[in-house]
Amino acid sequence: MSAHLQTQWEGIVAIAGAEHVRAASPSDAVDDVEPRAVVEPESAADLARVLSYAGERGLSVAPRGGGTKLGWGNTPRTVDLALSTRRLGSIVEHAWGDMTATVGAGCTVDHFQSVLAEHGQRLAVDPLWPARATVGGILATNDSGALRMAFGSLRDQVIGVTVALADGTIAKSGGRVVKNVAGYDLPKLLTGSLGTLGVICEATFRLYPLPREERTLSFSTPAVDVMNRFVLAVLDSPLVATGLQVCAEERTPAPVIYVRLEGAREANESQERRLVELGRDTGVRRVDAPPRVWKAREGVWQGERPALVCKFSVLPTRLGGFCDLAREVASSLSLEWSIVAQALGVGLLRLEGGDEERLVAALKRLRGEVEKTQGSLVALHCPPAVKARVDVWGEVGDALPLMRRVKVQFDPAGILNPGRFVGGI
Repeated sequence: MSAHLQTQWEGIVAIAGAEHVRAASPSDAVDDVEPRAVVEPESAADLARVLSYAGERGLSVAPRGGGTKLGWGNTPRTVDLALSTRRLGSIVEHAWGDMTATVGAGCTVDHFQSVLAEHGQRLAVDPLWPARATVGGILATNDSGALRMAFGSLRDQVIGVTVALADGTIAKSGGRVVKNVAGYDLPKLLTGSLGTLGVICEATFRLYPLPREERTLSFSTPAVDVMNRFVLAVLDSPLVATGLQVCAEERTPAPVIYVRLEGAREANESQERRLVELGRDTGVRRVDAPPRVWKAREGVWQGERPALVCKFSVLPTRLGGFCDLAREVASSLSLEWSIVAQALGVGLLRLEGGDEERLVAALKRLRGEVEKTQGSLVALHCPPAVKARVDVWGEVGDALPLMRRVKVQFDPAGILNPGRFVGGI
């Protein structure tokens, strides 16, 4: 670190050590907003002290884990300090007999899962880029993946957190309490808050056994209404699937449906027979499953051309209709499209091949139709020029005043990720 930077950030250096404070680079930018410095505290206590220091001086702070989702949310109004949780990566406790574990926010998902697997257990999520994504990061973005069909989202699996608040207070929910924040369910409140209410330092989860066996069955049909009928039939059946994923794209517009079964071999064989019967009854045909099909969500982010990647949420009964809508809008604007969706009506849509005007028009048209039926469409990734012209979050509804009051309660000075969340919070 240069002598100039050490002088400029001497308070931060005194907390974290000179070797853990550095000048920011373009790779540290949140959208196009580059921080002035990056700090990596060693402990929750040091992280809280950094926040206290920043708050006293009015410095804006962007918390981050593995940096896999820095582009999500609105462009921040300002970022003075990038606050990394990388050094908070230890597994604090694995109470395997109670099927719970407490882990530092900077621990990668893959490492956490590998330790849990030593006792035949897992955190039942399959988020994007688990080799780089951290536990704190997936909580902040509520990235659960297809396993939420059987096990619920991260909000259902996190049972405790330790969080550093903007004023330097350390709050804990679950276990031994450092300080309670009365009236709030901290784990659920912080999950999906994009680091705007506090910085998660540790989290405690309920765990699940690793399955004895896993198998994936694939089905296809050229008719979207048949696809939707099959998906709803699976949801309404006694089958216990741990994933149901629909993939479609412009080059192969016939949707392919993937169903994951987990458990003992005999149980899976029985469920497979019933699933094949449902396929025959509803008119889909069985096809071969490609490898790594449950990583298909990551493929939505791959491509060289400017693209718009959206997270959509619709009723399961409207999933087929959304696929038709995406195809129609993309075709009318000469855009290429691809969809990876979960049976619960949540998924990712990629649109590419157009200029700024066409991407903006596509987002507005899709969002307008989806919001008519109480759905939502959030732009997770797009060129900066597109983000400058649209609200990435879409319609918020009546919840915004309450959300603003919560933000003021937790971060009255507005130093944490200012502007990135819903409504510019």
